[in-house]
Amino acid sequence: MNQKVIINDLAINAMNYQEETVTEEGKDLFKIGFDFKVTSSDYHDVTTLLYKNDFTVKVPGRNINLYATIYNYSTSITNLYEEDAVGDFKLELMEKV
Repeated sequence: MNQKVIINDLAINAMNYQEETVTEEGKDLFKIGFDFKVTSSDYHDVTTLLYKNDFTVKVPGRNINLYATIYNYSTSITNLYEEDAVGDFKLELMEKV
């Protein structure tokens, strides 16, 4: 399923969107996961945002609005500074305790 996900003020076209509830430290927390493409022109903005690891997350199509941190993150490429390069990112965000 594809969804629009907004992390802080950055809108992402999320592919393979999934959501679930996870129990951590005795609390039920909401977790979302998705894949997205990052171009060389967006690489700096996306990675700078992800390094903050403190997010307001909105999924308008699902009426979701939460505060989250990164649960899991990976990318298919480590150097997107090459012109016209595109990387596949996978991101899981979990509601903050």
